[in-house]
Amino acid sequence: MAEEKLLLDFDKKEYSNELLVSLYFKMLKPRLIEEKMLILLRQGKISKWFSGIGQEAISVGVTAALHKDEYVLPMHRNLGVFTTRDVPLYRLFSQWQGKAKGFTNGRDRSFHFGTQEYNIVGMISHLGPQLGVACGIALGNLLKKKNKTTAVFTGEGGTSEGDFHEALNIASVWSLPVLFCIENNGYGLSTPTSEQYNCNNLADRGIGYGMESHVIDGNNVLEVYDKVNKLAESIRQNPRPILLEFKTFRMRGHEEASGTKYVPEELMQYWASKDPIENYKGYLVENGILFEDEDLQTRSTIKTEIETHWQRANEEQKVQVYLDKELKDVYKTFEFKETQPNISSKELRLVDAIADSLKEGMRKYKDLVIMGQDIADYGGVFKITDGFVSAFGKDRVRNTPICESAVISTAYGLSVNNIKAIVEMQFADFVSSGFNPIVNLLAKSHYRWNQSADIVVRMPCGGGVGAGPFHSQTNEAWFTKTPGLKVVYPAFPLDAKGLLLTSIEDPNPVLFFEHKALYRSVRQEVPEGYYTIPFGKASVIKEGDQVTVISYGAGVHWALEILEKRSEIEADLIDLRTLQPLDIETILSSVRKTGKAIILQEDSMFGGIASDISALIMENCFQYLDAPVKRVASLETPIPFQPNLESQYLPKNRFEKELLDLCAY
Repeated sequence: MAEEKLLLDFDKKEYSNELLVSLYFKMLKPRLIEEKMLILLRQGKISKWFSGIGQEAISVGVTAALHKDEYVLPMHRNLGVFTTRDVPLYRLFSQWQGKAKGFTNGRDRSFHFGTQEYNIVGMISHLGPQLGVACGIALGNLLKKKNKTTAVFTGEGGTSEGDFHEALNIASVWSLPVLFCIENNGYGLSTPTSEQYNCNNLADRGIGYGMESHVIDGNNVLEVYDKVNKLAESIRQNPRPILLEFKTFRMRGHEEASGTKYVPEELMQYWASKDPIENYKGYLVENGILFEDEDLQTRSTIKTEIETHWQRANEEQKVQVYLDKELKDVYKTFEFKETQPNISSKELRLVDAIADSLKEGMRKYKDLVIMGQDIADYGGVFKITDGFVSAFGKDRVRNTPICESAVISTAYGLSVNNIKAIVEMQFADFVSSGFNPIVNLLAKSHYRWNQSADIVVRMPCGGGVGAGPFHSQTNEAWFTKTPGLKVVYPAFPLDAKGLLLTSIEDPNPVLFFEHKALYRSVRQEVPEGYYTIPFGKASVIKEGDQVTVISYGAGVHWALEILEKRSEIEADLIDLRTLQPLDIETILSSVRKTGKAIILQEDSMFGGIASDISALIMENCFQYLDAPVKRVASLETPIPFQPNLESQYLPKNRFEKELLDLCAY
């Protein structure tokens, strides 16, 4: 033990023997579970395992130092987080076996789950977003005036992701009470730390963010518990983020199939001698704090619990396959209750109707938060939130750093903490920087673990304003393809106000597209006060029996202009208003009546919503058609800046000819 004492120096400090022993058994439990899982893996009874052997002191020490109502956001190797929070073992085993008693109903595996019951938010494989989620949870605690901390884990490999830096920056700028916990275990899969970063300590990165940081021996559970306990208590009273680097080592492969052949043997031997459980047990026994018979008895009790719970999970039936349930669970149930508009109205531009809607939403939902670049005192680049700070305060109208990905993740964290959020993309084009959390975190959240993502992402979009390839895209097709998202795209002020309020009410993630060229060019009488419009209900603007014209956004106005010019054409003009959900029945009913259909979209042709609508018509109305379904769209190029080039790119000038050709078919 002499060498081991030199390697790990335990300091009891003021802590009771009872606490010291409890930390030992809290580490022992996940170790014994892992040993069981590795046997089952070799027997082919489980499919995959990510081992945290050798890292138990971090999960246990951090979680034990937090209050049970404080959120923890763990990673693959943090089994000790779940066991320290007393998650029933049979539920963990069922989760790993893809059974219904788990947390994802067989829809996701291993540690890709969360549970509000135990204040745990699980990871997604795109590691970085969970750091921003912790920021959102912490922001929610500040807004609710709760003296709470939040702990989030990442590995040293994850610190190379942009989301890590974005989240730390947000947390620092907003003084959020987050413990950022880096488990520096030597390797990102097979890539050693020397090829991951070029600094001595990852904790040194805290300096760049004006953030307090500490390096902690991740194999010493007393050091972990003591430092985290004191730091957590400190930031509960004085909110601020802290960066913690836990030095440890991964004793097994990234996952068991990977092996450890790439690790030098002497390095393995060194870290084996620093085993957090055996060293700590030796300290407790040597100091008369733990006795061997107590250890043996508790080991036996834990093993019996493991066997009993494994048997229970093993006897559980496989997940039953119900198609309706699978489809239904993609979205959180939203019981839409239409709020009728007032009789009184006033003429508003589209931009004013959106601002009016946001104000109504902020008044109804007292903790609703709007976030975005330059939206506070400046009022946003389109001045939609001008005056909002004086009306609702800077806590709820928040300028963000330029980091779309972490802002989206922060919004998700607010939703986890039961707060609605609206995120304004300065331009819809910029959402590409936040694409990952939208399509991989928000969209899948309710389906995976029944957690809603109560977020509206506002998307100023569209061409016709000479803004070029980076500020003019209409990129709705990026999201209509992704199950779990709702996509709204109004063309008129009245619809924009009512649909935006419905978007705010809806607990599911909504992409709300606002065409920039329509902001100040379209006016309409808009009801005053609060009202809502249902999703999935198109608006039939004109009626006729000659042809069905289908469009949305600026395309609706282009179609109106041509139909007014060509008054001889008797057309049904359908404004879709929402693209997901889509009002399929209105489309099909119209086509059955007219026998001809033309779909106009501003997006480029291939892969756009028009292609799916065309396919739906062909599949359901083939026998009614008197001509092929026409699609009219922008060119298959990026959108150019110069006015003549942009005019050629957009489909407005081609629509009239295509419509006339279809009518003459």
